[in-house]
Amino acid sequence: MKIQFLTLFPELVLGFFDHGLLKKAKDGGLISLLAHNLRNWATDRHKTADDNPYGGGPGMVIKGDICLKALQEVAPGEKKDGRRIILPAPDGKPFNQHYAANLAKADELVFICGRYEGIDDRVRHWVTDEISIGDFVVFGGELPSLLITEAVARLIPGVVGDKDSIENESFVAGRLDYPQYTRPADLAGQKVPEVLQGGDHAEIEKWRKKQSLLRTLQKRPDLLLDHPPTEEEKSLLSEILQDYLKTE
Repeated sequence: MKIQFLTLFPELVLGFFDHGLLKKAKDGGLISLLAHNLRNWATDRHKTADDNPYGGGPGMVIKGDICLKALQEVAPGEKKDGRRIILPAPDGKPFNQHYAANLAKADELVFICGRYEGIDDRVRHWVTDEISIGDFVVFGGELPSLLITEAVARLIPGVVGDKDSIENESFVAGRLDYPQYTRPADLAGQKVPEVLQGGDHAEIEKWRKKQSLLRTLQKRPDLLLDHPPTEEEKSLLSEILQDYLKTE
């Protein structure tokens, strides 16, 4: 997958890919990265990329003509299948795991990273995806773009070595992930559940499914409404309720 960023701070973006699995994916050719400085398309001697907003008000706005010239050069032609032009924005569509999976099918992602008061709103005409990572505001679009990129990149085949670690994690099937443990078995009096140490794989699998349901019920019950329980899960929920009543 080809991933490009239009930003005032390309060094901030590129440094993110110098570590861990993203570096391996980049070095192995699974993803290619380009970060373009928007100031490269400025025509004045000061390389000005922003201007005062029409109508007055605080802050500065990234110039639309610079964004458009950059887009026309790095992503030429009309909107096409396989290329997604993404604008991180507070008023965008909420980002989630299913959205990440959809983006992972693309051939190319182009992120427009706003700063200050944002970008000239007319640039949205060329955008295919306006995405929000939450109901809050940050200084610019670089960090949201990187967050989206990491969520998408790890779904590209070959980026994560163990396929099961992707398929059995939070939100993939509308459930939160079960708790994980490693050595030591006793951590300041907090012990690893005995079932995980017994070697009975069928019981371990059942325990994990129950814990996933329990954690979802406790922390994100809305997911159970959006993804109704299967017959197997209904049976497990009944056992969870019985276990709870026994402790009362």
